[in-house]
Amino acid sequence: MTTQTTTADTPSTPTTGAPTGLIGIPAQAGRALATGGGALTIISTFLAWTWTAAFPGDLTVYGYPGGLQVLALIGGALTTLFGLSSYGVKGLGWLTPAGADGALKFAALAAFATVWYTIIAITVDLGGIVNLEPGGFIAALAALAALLGALALPFERPEPEPHDPDDTGWELARHRLRTLRDTGKAAFSSGTARPIGTLPSYAEILIIVAILGLGLTVFTYGIGTEYDELFIGFLITAGFGFAALNKSGLVNQASQITARHQNITICGAFVAAAMFPFTQTDDQYATVGVYILIFGTVALGLNIVVGLAGLLDLGYVAFLGVGAYAAAMVSGSPSSPFHVHFPFWAAVLVGAAASLVFGVLIGAPTLRLRGDYLAIVTLGFGEIFRITANNLDGTSGPDITNGSNGISSIPNLNILGFDFGAEHAIAGFTIGRFANYFFLMLIITAIVVLVFRRSGDSRIGRAWVAIREDETAALAMGINGFRVKLIAFAVGASLAGLAGTVQAHVTYTVTPEQYLFAGPIPPNSAFLLAAVVLGGMGTISGPLIGAALLFLIPNKLQFLGDYQLFAFGLALILLMRFRPEGLIPNRRRQLEFHEDAEAPTVLTKAGA
Repeated sequence: MTTQTTTADTPSTPTTGAPTGLIGIPAQAGRALATGGGALTIISTFLAWTWTAAFPGDLTVYGYPGGLQVLALIGGALTTLFGLSSYGVKGLGWLTPAGADGALKFAALAAFATVWYTIIAITVDLGGIVNLEPGGFIAALAALAALLGALALPFERPEPEPHDPDDTGWELARHRLRTLRDTGKAAFSSGTARPIGTLPSYAEILIIVAILGLGLTVFTYGIGTEYDELFIGFLITAGFGFAALNKSGLVNQASQITARHQNITICGAFVAAAMFPFTQTDDQYATVGVYILIFGTVALGLNIVVGLAGLLDLGYVAFLGVGAYAAAMVSGSPSSPFHVHFPFWAAVLVGAAASLVFGVLIGAPTLRLRGDYLAIVTLGFGEIFRITANNLDGTSGPDITNGSNGISSIPNLNILGFDFGAEHAIAGFTIGRFANYFFLMLIITAIVVLVFRRSGDSRIGRAWVAIREDETAALAMGINGFRVKLIAFAVGASLAGLAGTVQAHVTYTVTPEQYLFAGPIPPNSAFLLAAVVLGGMGTISGPLIGAALLFLIPNKLQFLGDYQLFAFGLALILLMRFRPEGLIPNRRRQLEFHEDAEAPTVLTKAGA
C-alpha cells in the first residue's frame, strides 16, 4: 500500500540558532508560553468575567462557562492541544500531521480574538472596565500570553534543493519528485510527518460519522445563537478555528478520507441534515434551514454552468423565477390566470420544463459568445425576465403574472394525504410547516446532487471541464462546444426551476422583486455566484456550504443596519485573499492558487 507523507511547517524540536518569529524570544519558550496561556484560558472560563447578568449569556457564574465563555474555552482547548502536540506528547501526534506551529498560531489567535472581543463587548455594553471581574482580566492576560508565545514560533520552511531554470518540463517534474522524496525522508526521520491512509475502513467510516456530527453541531449552534454578541464570537472562533485545523493538516486528511468513501459521506450528510429539525424546539430555525436548502440547490445548479462548463452566468436567478412562476400558475392559486390545480409531481415537471425551455431559448442565440460578452447577455436576460414579469399585469401587457403583486395565496402542498402546512408528530417530536418543507427540499437536493455527480462524471461532464479549461483546444479535439455548452445551460436551468417549484409554495407568493441581480436578501444572481465561488467551484459540498454561509450570515447580521453589507463584503474580501480557491476546492483549482504548497501531495500520487 502506498504511503503518503506531509511535511511540517517547522521541526518539532527547535535547534540552537533556529530562527524566531515576530517576537524575539526562543521558539521553545514561545511554545511553552502559548501552551500555558491556552491552559490558563481554559481555567479562566470557569471564573466569573463580570458581576452583573445584564450582559447576555450570564458570565457571572463560577465553575460553569456560559455564552461567549464556551467559545473562549474552545479556543483555549485548541491552543493547548496543538501546543502539547508540538512537544511530541504521546497520543497527540495525529492532531498535527502537517506540523503544529502553524496550527498553534491560528488557535492562539482564535482564543485571543474571542476573549478580547468578549472583554471589549462587556466594557462597551455595561459602560466601563470596572464591570469586569478578576476572571475577565485573567482570561485577557492568558489569551494575550498565548498569542505572544505563538508569534515567537519561526515562520521558515525547509527550502528544497534549487532546480536548474533551463530544465524541461519533464526534468522539472523529476526534480520535484526527488525533492518530495528527500523532504519526506527528512520529515519521517525528524518525526514531523505522519502516514496517511493507514486506518482500516471501519475506522475511517467512524471518522466520517464524527465529522458529520461535528458539522451538525456547529451549524445548529451557529443558527441558534440567541443574541448578536454570541453570533459574532461564533464567527471569530469558527473562522480562526477552521484555519487552525486546516493548517494542522486535519482538514486535508478529512478530505482524503471522505473522498475514499464518497458515497457513504454523501448519504451520511443527508442523514445528518435530516436530523436538524429534531434538534430544534420550534419551527423558527427550520425556516432558515429550508431557505438555505433552496438557495444551495440553485447554487449547485449554477455550479454546473459556472464550475464545470466555465460559463459566467449573471442572470441565473431568472430560471429560479421561471420555475416558481410556472408552478404557482398551475398549483391552484386564485391569482393564477389558468385556474388549475395540478398535483405536486405535475407542478414540479411544469416548473422544471419551463425553466429548461427558457434555458435553451436564451442559450441558443447567446452561447456562441465567450467571457465578458456572455456575462453581459445573461445579466440582460435576468433583468428582462424581472421587467417582463412586472409588466404582464393586464395594463402594460396581457394579464399573466399579475404584475408587481405577483401570484399570491399559493396553497400548501398535500402529497398522498400529507398536509405540509399542518404540524405533525414524528417520534415524539412536533414537526411544523417549515420543517415539512425542509424534508421535501432535502429530497430535491438529493436529486440535484445525484444529477450533478452523474453528469460531472459522464462523457459530457468531461467535455464541460475541457471547455472550461481551454475552449479552443477542446474544439480542436473534436468537442462540439456549442452543443456541450447548451446542454450545461439547459441542465442548470432545469435544476433551478425544480427548486423554484418548492420556493413558490414555501413563500406563498411569487413576485418579480424576489429575482433581482443583487439585493440585501438572497437568493439573487450575485449571491448565487458568490456561493459557488466562495464554496468551491466544481464541487458538490462547496456551493451548499457557501450558500449556507451567505444566507445565514446576512440573516444574523441584520443588527448592523447600514453597515451589514460593508461587514459582509469585508469578510468576503478577506476570505478570497487567503483562500481564493474556495472553502471546499477541487484539486485542480487548489493547485492553480497554491501550486507550491499542494503540488507535492499530487506528485506523490502520480509517483505511486
